Amino acid sequence: MGADADLEIDDARAAEPLADMDVRLGQRIRHLRKARGLSLKEVAERSGFSISFFSQIERGLSSPSVRVLASLAHALNVNIGSLFAEDDEAEDAAAKIVVRKSERKVLSFWRTGISKELLTPAASNARLDVYLVRMDPGGTTGEESYSHDGEEAGVVLQGEMELVVDGLTFVLREGDGFRFESPRPHSFRNLGPKMCRVLWVNARF
Repeated sequence: MGADADLEIDDARAAEPLADMDVRLGQRIRHLRKARGLSLKEVAERSGFSISFFSQIERGLSSPSVRVLASLAHALNVNIGSLFAEDDEAEDAAAKIVVRKSERKVLSFWRTGISKELLTPAASNARLDVYLVRMDPGGTTGEESYSHDGEEAGVVLQGEMELVVDGLTFVLREGDGFRFESPRPHSFRNLGPKMCRVLWVNARF
């Protein structure tokens, strides 16, 4: 079996109802907020979103985009990878060294055609996370750029991606790599007619 097959999501996980993904993500965000003693209002103010919008996310009634999730993670003072863990895994995640293929966590931003599969153990105190980012044809983080703490880098494994950083536009194809500081406003999208896959690394300072 080749490397490409090793990176594929198993059929059972891919078939998980999309609404259930939103509910689980909302529950995880609520757990992190309460664990930090923060109110809905405090997190909403920190992230720049309305209380009603944030409440909808916590209740699984709204599917957040990559940009929204990055803002919420910053407001909660956690890395995006910690949002992948289940509540009952939170205490043990920091001690994990290995994550098996069958244990990988996936966040699907299904309204925008993007999914992020965490290839490393989920932990709120991790300073480095590695993802397999999948973008359907037309998949995008949106017209509006976003920014957060840290640094990121990656390599396009398949397809064609447009990456915009600080107003500079780059078209990357299979084998092309990138690196930039995360506070610089950025966005990305799949330009091609086929699936785009990117090995993406996020470092948090």
